[in-house]
Amino acid sequence: MGRVTTRRPVLHIREGRFSRRPDTLVAEEPMEIRVGAQPLTVTMRTPGHDFDLAAGFLVSEGVIHNAAQVSAIRYCAGGTHDGSNTYNIVEVALAPGVAPPDASLERNFYTTSSCGLCGKASLEAIRTTATWTVGDDPLCTSPEVLAALPDRLRAAQAVFDSTGGLHAAGLFTASGELLCLREDVGRHNAVDKVVGHALLSGLLPLRKTILMVSGRASFELAQKAVMAGIPMLAAVSAPSALAVDLAASHGLTLVGFLRGTSMNIYTRPERLQGCNRD
Repeated sequence: MGRVTTRRPVLHIREGRFSRRPDTLVAEEPMEIRVGAQPLTVTMRTPGHDFDLAAGFLVSEGVIHNAAQVSAIRYCAGGTHDGSNTYNIVEVALAPGVAPPDASLERNFYTTSSCGLCGKASLEAIRTTATWTVGDDPLCTSPEVLAALPDRLRAAQAVFDSTGGLHAAGLFTASGELLCLREDVGRHNAVDKVVGHALLSGLLPLRKTILMVSGRASFELAQKAVMAGIPMLAAVSAPSALAVDLAASHGLTLVGFLRGTSMNIYTRPERLQGCNRD
């Protein structure tokens, strides 16, 4: 799998027996995103689908919302003394007439899953920058479909099988068909890769779809769903209070603690009521 995984020696102890063997670990490297040759942000990610990641990040930040707004995405040489290509710098060239990111988006530090978004100001910012509304999305699914999504997500995680150390984000139809899956050491990066794939494929907004994530439902993940026009976000773990507030404000159906046949529906439960129940 190339740079997605790496091997390291470990001392393995089991039932009092010691052995030395190589272990497969997920790779984690910094990636700098540039727009028009100007540095915008650096995120720690698992290499792979880097162009999707850059495009999805710009969708989440409200910079772009369709593939025509992107002129080109390329790797830049740099990062070493001899200037060779490390494949850790990605430059996005916007199409003529597309406004560059606002200076306030520049983040000259590592982006994490809690990258400085908080409180009422964040909710207002999303309300004013979202390109699409999800409150009127006609998505209709059932608890039975939702209950099957975690296992379907896990079954499609090829890299997780060898490392056990990756988050996943999967985009599903209302009937549970997997449309796209991306893995990354960062849950927010996995979602950006899904959204970026959709943008570059001309699929935004992602109406009548469900975004399933392997961890918790943070404010940032709810934000990314809204910005991509996704009407439902489901997570195997807990949402944050601010994620629930954002979901309620924008008409996003937010599902948490999705485990087996058990789940909590925090907002817009009517998208599950009476569906697929003849």
